[in-house]
Amino acid sequence: MTDLTHYVNPDHFWGAVVLGVLFLIFGLILSRLLRRALKTLIDHDPNEHIDRMTLSFISNLVTFIMWIVLALLFSHAVPALNKLTTSLLAGVSIVSVVIGFAAQSTLGNLVSGISLVIYKPFRRGDRLQLTTPTGLETGIVENLSLGYTVLRTFDNRRIVLSNGTIANQIMINLSSIDPRVMMSPTISIGYNSDIEQARAIILELAQAHQDVLEVVGCPVVSLGASSVDLSLRAWCRDSAIAKGVEHDLLENVKKRFDAAGIEIPYAYQNLILSGQLSVPAPEKAAVPTGAAPSDQAADKPAKPGS
Repeated sequence: MTDLTHYVNPDHFWGAVVLGVLFLIFGLILSRLLRRALKTLIDHDPNEHIDRMTLSFISNLVTFIMWIVLALLFSHAVPALNKLTTSLLAGVSIVSVVIGFAAQSTLGNLVSGISLVIYKPFRRGDRLQLTTPTGLETGIVENLSLGYTVLRTFDNRRIVLSNGTIANQIMINLSSIDPRVMMSPTISIGYNSDIEQARAIILELAQAHQDVLEVVGCPVVSLGASSVDLSLRAWCRDSAIAKGVEHDLLENVKKRFDAAGIEIPYAYQNLILSGQLSVPAPEKAAVPTGAAPSDQAADKPAKPGS
């Protein structure tokens, strides 16, 4: 027993190392038990009454706090580290300012993540529409970690945003009440084209599409400089399907318009020339010196009666 105490004596270097290994093993065991308890809780909730994203966030947060507590206990158990901690606390004012500036963003994202878990503006699997550096994006919530939120777009891109960015901006939850989405693509025709004929073609194609739930209408929304703009209003099941339906309809509308002779205007320019243009006459080629008389006579016009 005395030999065992000697090996874990924190007053000696190797004793502190052995004690640190024991703390590490203890932390890994606690982490595994926490993950196992989380898996058991998920297995007993097949209908997903408990939000998976919230459980994952709480699990990560508890694990993070557990490792901090173990690190503090280890530093308190080792006299050398305890003295070092005491000396560092002597300059706590300067250290706190430096750490505060360095960890301001990290701690802000952590606090924002906690607020997102508490207030639950979205759940895992919800479709969010928000502003990103690349513009307006729509994505499905995949994960909420301690610092970041991950969204997956319909084209399988991953958008990673800090929790602070998510919590401090206006977002549209497309799944909170009704997952249906109204698409409203704008289709332009020329001023000489028949509006009713164009509208009938657009509505016919929309009503025939299998992924369109309901067609609301196709009003004229604006009179442009060179076009009459119509906007199709139709309901689809969700935003990802709506984008594909819009692409299909635009292609089919173009084909039907071409067959019906309906003009889709495009930008072009007419060049108008004012005044009379003078075109210079071509210069007569010079006769080379020493050319034969027959060649020179051939260049002269023949006299009448010759």
